[in-house]
Amino acid sequence: MAADPSDPVRQRDAERTRAEILDVATDEFADRGFAGARVDEIAARTRTTKRMLYYYFGSKQGLYVAVLERAYVGIRALEQTLEVDDLPPARAVRALAELTFDHHESHPAFIRLVGIENIHHAEHLRTSPILPGLANPALDVLGRILERGRDAGLFRDDVDALDVHMMISAFCVFRTANRHTFQAIFHRDLLDAGRRDHYRQMLGDMVVEYLTAHVGRA
Repeated sequence: MAADPSDPVRQRDAERTRAEILDVATDEFADRGFAGARVDEIAARTRTTKRMLYYYFGSKQGLYVAVLERAYVGIRALEQTLEVDDLPPARAVRALAELTFDHHESHPAFIRLVGIENIHHAEHLRTSPILPGLANPALDVLGRILERGRDAGLFRDDVDALDVHMMISAFCVFRTANRHTFQAIFHRDLLDAGRRDHYRQMLGDMVVEYLTAHVGRA
């Protein structure tokens, strides 16, 4: 008798297998890039076969896109869990910046994947059916914070959520993506644990100071 695909145990096994493939594929693509990654290597490091991998994801590109999607969905979901509506606007935007700082530091593979996909001009990410839904979650929380800050007369009104998102991302991505070249040139490790609190505070200060600059001045 054929196994029932709707069986809960079978579904859990399929979800576990798919997650395991994505875990290994994330490391492979982040370390070797899209062109250098090998599907055979990913299959060998998981409890599955190359044939099963293609069954789940269709192709190497399909697997790569799934890895990108999960990486972006992860940070977007984390942003949605941030409870900032009851915080003063300045503290709220600082909390969002700190969340991004913490996430990017603890997910270096995400930073490498973003860099790799930019080398490809986002040609793979553009094929993702969930791409249209990746922008709004990133901006909704920040947009509400900025609106409250402007309404209270605390924040400048000539920047939008995307401007501030770019500022936060630029700092956090640079710190991780450029760690090795920065250290080689300036002999300073941007991920040195002894400087972590300093950089985290610096990011929050930078964003808050920019948002509150010139407010109320002629």
